[in-house]
Amino acid sequence: MLAAVVSTWLFLSSERQVVLAGHDSVLRPTLSGKAIIHTGPVLPDVRLDVGGPVGVDVTLGKTELRSMDELFERYAVLGSAPDGQRAVVVEMVESMLVAAVLRGAAISLTIVAGVVLIWRLPGSSRRADLRRQLSAATRTRHGLTAAGVGAVTVSLLAVAVWQPWGESIAPASDKEAGPVSGDWTLLADFLGPEIPVPDELAGVEVRGDAYANQTRRLVASAVDTYNSSRTFYEKVVEKVPDLALREPAEDETVVALVSDRHDNVGMDSVMRAIADEGGATGILGGGDDTSTGSDWETFSLDSLTDASDGLDKWAVTGNHDHGPTVGDYLADRGWTMLEGEVVDGPGGSTLLGAPDPRTSGLGNWIDEKGVSLEDAGSKLADIACASKEEGTPVATLLVHDPALGRETLRRGCATLVVGGHRHVHQGPTEVTGENGETGWTYTNGTTGGAAYAFAMGKIRRTAEVTLITYADGLPVGLQSIELETNGALTAHEYVPLERPAESE
Repeated sequence: MLAAVVSTWLFLSSERQVVLAGHDSVLRPTLSGKAIIHTGPVLPDVRLDVGGPVGVDVTLGKTELRSMDELFERYAVLGSAPDGQRAVVVEMVESMLVAAVLRGAAISLTIVAGVVLIWRLPGSSRRADLRRQLSAATRTRHGLTAAGVGAVTVSLLAVAVWQPWGESIAPASDKEAGPVSGDWTLLADFLGPEIPVPDELAGVEVRGDAYANQTRRLVASAVDTYNSSRTFYEKVVEKVPDLALREPAEDETVVALVSDRHDNVGMDSVMRAIADEGGATGILGGGDDTSTGSDWETFSLDSLTDASDGLDKWAVTGNHDHGPTVGDYLADRGWTMLEGEVVDGPGGSTLLGAPDPRTSGLGNWIDEKGVSLEDAGSKLADIACASKEEGTPVATLLVHDPALGRETLRRGCATLVVGGHRHVHQGPTEVTGENGETGWTYTNGTTGGAAYAFAMGKIRRTAEVTLITYADGLPVGLQSIELETNGALTAHEYVPLERPAESE
């Protein structure tokens, strides 16, 4: 009982720093059964039921943005594809609960052990004297006072666990940003009858003083973006079972190749549906999952990781993922990040890859810093050819830009080079190396349907996911699936990667 009380108090008193919706945020568990999001003094707070007794209180902090319209679009798209952010919150709450239970058990055990030790130290005769003295003391004013103090202590502990003030007192960080007042109002009432609210948002409430027409316009735009994004991708997912996808043989392994998502979390459900329908057991990430590689974009990595749950995962970073955030974040979440070493790949194959040496921002320029593209390509070729000479030929070279694999193919030291970067589908193209070995190069189009570096919401150009089939430790075929901006979904013909001896 003591352990339960202490653990509950510790759990409800805990908080975690986490990045949510692109914001540095503070998350606190509650027993309200609701998720409450404090957005600050300008935007309305948001509240919704979570379907259970344990709720969360989230205070959003700083983020990076170029306009309020962009911020509301981000909220809307994340709202239409919430699984990645939901998984982060659940993971945080579970970790806080486990930590509280362990600490509560340790504290309770220490208290019990201390009481037992104190009781046993005096010996049996001394304990008998103490019992007689305690019995007499409880009849005195001093004894009653001591008993009263004990009762008050227990009551205060119970109140601390209950925390009835949790709903009425804003977090300290909220006060620093500016207090939010007002009653909770249904989103539909906040927007007015002229703006339809989707059924699944009927229970969402908002609160705050920001009731200006400009705020309503932004919220209304976000609701429209939410509805269009959710509807668009849901309809695409419904079409996936009708695709003519090649069914792998029992001795074959299939993986999904994605690249250049550029923060478009809406496509993740489409990718997973294609992977499941095509029998894929793994995923190859070709980089540029973000637009700048910044901490605020981890929502995109959370979404991709959640959509890839249960799959084997390998990835490289692209020029727009420059910096430590993307690679470290994915590695911490179970991805095998390729860093210039040959590793075990899909279906018993071998896999080599490396981060893109370049860095880009939100513009359309590319800067080469440190190692050039040619130098990096030459180094990868050295690694691949050395591995081949040692009896471990590279089956797949995964890079962000397939240009990094040109030298490797020219030397005949890899079977297949795959990547993205150009946002346009190319290949597979057969290449004969100087040693007579046959290889292929293949460029996957942008999985995020990105025309530029940032792609949230509806796709701006043809989006693509490719299924790669392996057998006997080698890639043996590719099948491209493309999504057009009008929602048309097409599975192209399976292209076998036949070697000269096989085709005779």
